[in-house]
Amino acid sequence: MKHGTRKAGILLPVSALPSPFGIGCFSKEAYRFVDKLAESGQSFWQILPLTPTAFGDSPYQSPSAFAGNPYFLDLEGLVEEGLLSREECENALGASPADRVDYGLQYRARLPLLRLAASRFQGFESKPYLEFLEKNREWLLDYALFMALKDFFGGAPWQAWREDLRRRDPDALKEARESFRNEIEAWCFLQFRFSVEWGRLRDYANGKGIRIIGDLPIYVSADSADVWANRELFLLDEAGNPLRVAGCPPDDFSPDGQLWGNPLYRWEVHRRGDYAWWISRLSAAFSLYDVVRIDHFRGFDSYYSIPAGETTARNGRWEKGIGDELFRVAEEELGHREILAEDLGYMTDSVRALLDRCGFPGMKILQFGFGGSAEDFSSPDLPHHYPAHCVAYTGTHDNATLREWLASASPSEWEKARDYLWMGNTSDEAIARSLIAALMRSPAELCIVPLWDYLSLGAEARMNTPASANGNWQWRVRGELLTDNLFEEIRRFATIGSRRGS
Repeated sequence: MKHGTRKAGILLPVSALPSPFGIGCFSKEAYRFVDKLAESGQSFWQILPLTPTAFGDSPYQSPSAFAGNPYFLDLEGLVEEGLLSREECENALGASPADRVDYGLQYRARLPLLRLAASRFQGFESKPYLEFLEKNREWLLDYALFMALKDFFGGAPWQAWREDLRRRDPDALKEARESFRNEIEAWCFLQFRFSVEWGRLRDYANGKGIRIIGDLPIYVSADSADVWANRELFLLDEAGNPLRVAGCPPDDFSPDGQLWGNPLYRWEVHRRGDYAWWISRLSAAFSLYDVVRIDHFRGFDSYYSIPAGETTARNGRWEKGIGDELFRVAEEELGHREILAEDLGYMTDSVRALLDRCGFPGMKILQFGFGGSAEDFSSPDLPHHYPAHCVAYTGTHDNATLREWLASASPSEWEKARDYLWMGNTSDEAIARSLIAALMRSPAELCIVPLWDYLSLGAEARMNTPASANGNWQWRVRGELLTDNLFEEIRRFATIGSRRGS
């Protein structure tokens, strides 16, 4: 993102793309979506983390911070290469729903298909595969062994495994690598295939002038290869269980706060090691994405720490973060890279100062601008107050859709939105579309609109409700909704904001 330019983009997770077999993936529909982005004057495609999902289906609670989600592999491509048959795919997943992801079905049916494809792969001695293995050895072999062991122990978290494997006894690891050689090879193949397919799609997008914004969660899952293989970097007890966990304090929206449960970092250990694990993680992220959005950026200034075992976030405390030190080291190691800071939530002067020192653009959320007095239009979340150096959204994957928000807004918020747009009595859909237009006319260098808002969808299209464990991450767009008329309208929104594609 260059200062002085005005660009637009669309937020849509890969999982939400239309495609056969129950989940969006790197299929021909993904390439068609890129074509439509380019034709409609967009410059960015923002996605959610590409990491694998686990219990709860969240890409923010992954078994690996480095691995790619094997569900995104294109089954039709594997059929074309003779690694699967169409009949095998149809029998396993042919009845999958078109408008949502059934993650249980994907786990039960897609993973066995992918393992079958791995068993038929003949390229384990090929130069591309061996080069991939060598390049990613630092994390890949631990991840593949972790997944093989997790299957062997019936999906149990690693903290419940056999004690010698829990503490990574060298002899036990050596024995496990021999015993699970075929399973390890299969998991490595899936990551190789992910790298090939995503690399091809990203190159195609870049060639069309579309850059990818990817998400980097600040924390990792306690039940992950990252924590299992790097226990010293996390605040754990002798058994590997977190001593304190991450979350957010209570607020007006969540009286008990948010209890995420991720283990906290031993930042002093990271510092002594020159942040090597973090540098590797950032490097891996930039091998996937053109711009990295760092989730919960304020946690680098101060983070909320909750004693493990608590059932709410009420008894947490704020602790001092590492500031900009990591990012200074990262720039020395990796050179200048484009980072977007998710600076939402409880803001302080020190968080704002950290953002200024780093020079990263922050985020503005249009929905947040209409609280307070009906006569007060001074909110920094209203479009006319946005600084140029920011990324503006109607909402994110954690917010209601615009139509859902308007349907549930208080009379004061609804009237304030109508007055802000200088509209008379009108429909929620008309207000929602006018809000998108107002966002596009804002000073923000980049405006990102989730596809569900362009489609004027309601609560049925909500991607995630924070602090709610059920029904999240499932929505998919039906292919018939992606019409030429829709993308012509998206192009017109970009045009009225003087936002042009690359």
